[in-house]
Amino acid sequence: MTRGLPTVRIVEEALREGVQIERVGIETAAKVELLDALSATGLDEIVVGSFVRGDWVPQMAHVEEVIERMTVVPGVRYRALVLNDKGAARRDRYVPPLSVDASPRLTVHACDVFAQRNTNRGQAAELAGLTAAADRVGPGEEPATVRVNAAFGSNYLGDVEPELVLGLIARMMDVWERAGRRVDTVWLGDPMGWNTPLGVEHLVTQVIARWPHVRRVHLHLHDQRGAALVSAYAAIRALGAEHELVLDAAVGGVGGCPYCGNGRAAGMIATEDLVDMLQEMGIPTGIDLDRLVEAAVLAETVFGHPLYGKVALAGPRPRGDRLYPMDMPLVETVEEAAHYRLGPEAYAGGLRPWRRPVASPQRARAERGEPVVHVVEPG
Repeated sequence: MTRGLPTVRIVEEALREGVQIERVGIETAAKVELLDALSATGLDEIVVGSFVRGDWVPQMAHVEEVIERMTVVPGVRYRALVLNDKGAARRDRYVPPLSVDASPRLTVHACDVFAQRNTNRGQAAELAGLTAAADRVGPGEEPATVRVNAAFGSNYLGDVEPELVLGLIARMMDVWERAGRRVDTVWLGDPMGWNTPLGVEHLVTQVIARWPHVRRVHLHLHDQRGAALVSAYAAIRALGAEHELVLDAAVGGVGGCPYCGNGRAAGMIATEDLVDMLQEMGIPTGIDLDRLVEAAVLAETVFGHPLYGKVALAGPRPRGDRLYPMDMPLVETVEEAAHYRLGPEAYAGGLRPWRRPVASPQRARAERGEPVVHVVEPG
């Protein structure tokens, strides 16, 4: 029997993951324009930025102004990253429109080196502080989350064995149990892009087998080695209909961490590519892919350089009245390939080397919405 597919939820990260690694001089108005475009796509969760020190992350120095100027769309959950009490105090002045995740969480880095570079706090200190952090939250009905960052590998240590990650999860599970909280979510981060489809499938499978009460897996995958989208697919196949998979993504594939050693080369899953894949798998997203593609095109202007997604370049798969014209000329450049959204002007003047107009009985069937069959041979 074929196992059902999980529910998939997308968290849009371009305004945080993308902006934090891009040039400092992006105007607030441009950020707001991109945020508003994303809000109009049907995305239901968008991270608008980070409340962090402006001298360390100058790209986030004006996050308050972005929030004050954005157009709030009902039904969209807007969130912002905070790393300490000062950041939380700044954020709380904007709740609403911002939302706060009600699920308490514990986090440990699998890589001690990255933990220190990323948070100025080593793994030993993280582990030592788990019980106190859980006790501050105390017992309650709201399920808790456990998070392991650098869960698939490290540019500073090499491979991270699944047994290490499972051991860290087990330790946090025990802490939450003693504090009177049940856990329903496991978050796995991969800032250094070590994910592989088999590695993700193996770890996710082990997590849900060892802790069957976990109903939600949240993956934050970076794309340094080009495997993030197919690793997300592997996670989908590893889970069942009783699960929810949360996937962080960023329009255009932007993103990166200044502490991982890869800069903008890290990237994330391009949201438009992920939505295209999910829709082709029959997994509902509630997202308008056409509007999302336009947001990706806008993002390229905002960030000032070519981005990394594929669907915005070639367009979604054409069907029905979107089938390409049979007599369109040769299409060679990316600019010409934009005809799917700009119309025939994009390829005007191109070469047509065939000797007679192209016609096909297969096309006629396709236009009628009938299955394509082979062409009957003459004679």
